[in-house]
Amino acid sequence: MLSRRGFLRFSLGVGAGLVAAPALARVALPPATGERVLSFYNTHTGEHTRATYWADGEYVASELATLDQLLRDFRSGDVAVMDPRLFDILYDLQQLTAASGAFDVISGYRSPATNAQLRRHSDGVAQNSLHTRGQAIDIRLAGVELRDLHRAALSLRAGGVGYYAGSGFIHVDTGRVRAW
Repeated sequence: MLSRRGFLRFSLGVGAGLVAAPALARVALPPATGERVLSFYNTHTGEHTRATYWADGEYVASELATLDQLLRDFRSGDVAVMDPRLFDILYDLQQLTAASGAFDVISGYRSPATNAQLRRHSDGVAQNSLHTRGQAIDIRLAGVELRDLHRAALSLRAGGVGYYAGSGFIHVDTGRVRAW
């Protein structure tokens, strides 16, 4: 019987030099009539939420609005509509890692003003960050080692993936496939 870590190493080809197949990512998706549920903990506001953001073959508008509120710019209070495909990526990550815990949110939406302020103090903030478009999130996942979460996100080939080991999070977005 493989442990969760063993499963991830086998599935993602860690140590074997394998390139993860994009098909692996789609194995996790439920049937169109199923439900997709995600749990979040916002590390800055202390808010928790559990949302069934997809049910019976479609996104659930009221649940997406709840997630938009939780992922707001905690500095300014600005709320934006988050790209629902971001939640699909997170759902796939949760399924791929067999995790049942909540995502810790380090950063969701960032207003352009907040992004500009952060850029003035750090060279690690992109000028045209997808956070300002509701297309990016910085996260950890309870019960999953950060390096394993990073490898799983890379295997999805669903958008951008950044690894910030020193800060204890990964970045995922719905932009073009790339990694840093």
